[in-house]
Amino acid sequence: MQKEQYKTINYKNLILDKNNLRLPKSLHHNSQNKIINYLLLHAVTLALMQSIGENDFFLGAQLWVVESENTKYKVVEGNRRLAAVKLLNDYTIASVKKKIVKRVFDEKKFTPTDIPCLVFDQEDDIRKYLGFHHIAGIKSWTISEKANFLSQLRKTQFKKTSFTEACRSLAKIIGAKKDYVERLLVAYEIYEIVENEGFYNIQELNDTSFYVGYISDSLNKANIVKFLGIKLNSENPVKNINETNLKELIHWFFEKNDQNQTRLKGKSDDFKALNQVLEKITALKAFRDGTRLYKALELTEDTDDIFRNSVKRSLETLEVSDRMVHKVKNFYSDANDDLDTIRKLAVKIKRTKEDLEEDL
Repeated sequence: MQKEQYKTINYKNLILDKNNLRLPKSLHHNSQNKIINYLLLHAVTLALMQSIGENDFFLGAQLWVVESENTKYKVVEGNRRLAAVKLLNDYTIASVKKKIVKRVFDEKKFTPTDIPCLVFDQEDDIRKYLGFHHIAGIKSWTISEKANFLSQLRKTQFKKTSFTEACRSLAKIIGAKKDYVERLLVAYEIYEIVENEGFYNIQELNDTSFYVGYISDSLNKANIVKFLGIKLNSENPVKNINETNLKELIHWFFEKNDQNQTRLKGKSDDFKALNQVLEKITALKAFRDGTRLYKALELTEDTDDIFRNSVKRSLETLEVSDRMVHKVKNFYSDANDDLDTIRKLAVKIKRTKEDLEEDL
């Protein structure tokens, strides 16, 4: 490999990476302007535009590029910075956030044109470092971007390597644990299954709204892994995946009801609760039949546990209300009735408890 070369390159000769991992697949191979507008909406590019326009392009923030066709250079690392530079030179390419882009353009102090770049021989030389830089380093990608990156790296550089060895090698490259890499790779394989199934026709679910992190976090829970038929630590973890159960899980995570709510949230408490529900047939049946997650969770406990946990949860909620009451500006109309009902229920429960204890 030749040593990378430092060059200043005019922004007009720099092109955005159409396969940039920050982009959903549906935007791959799109026009430069469409990519810029996506980055404006989803990648805080406007903030970069403001910063560069105010302070000029920082020489230490070189773009990492490789030679492309027609004397152009493709930017592998630094696509948002290039998008910001292009907007500072021509605000009319923005078809979203047009007013604020025009304002930033009008108020700018600097309009950089010749951009510092490191020119690499091969794209793979850049991507190996990006694995550490964005996954374990300080400029972290989203879970989806991390999973996509690892999946692409495995397919290009470790395609003849066993799954276990690939995970171990990738973990060394990015400075992470093997189990973490394994979960991300499996999660991305599951995502690709869902994508191939047309996202099960769930309204508004597509490659821009699917959270791979929900799947990778789920793979931390033994009963969810079993429910999906995943065999972690095997050479083909998704070989015998239960596609019926996968479809059901995806609906729980992403399908919204009339109140715009999903049955599962991407919270650790929901993962933990679902993991417990899946362990007991009666609880799972209740959840499948429409019972709310935490109501179904009660069916996994004995009566004593249900009582104790319900009282504790109620107490915690009331303590929150007590801390907030002095800050409330407008009490809702039924507040007094609800508080009276809470008081009466607490008294009734206490009396029943005392009566039962006397009979013992």
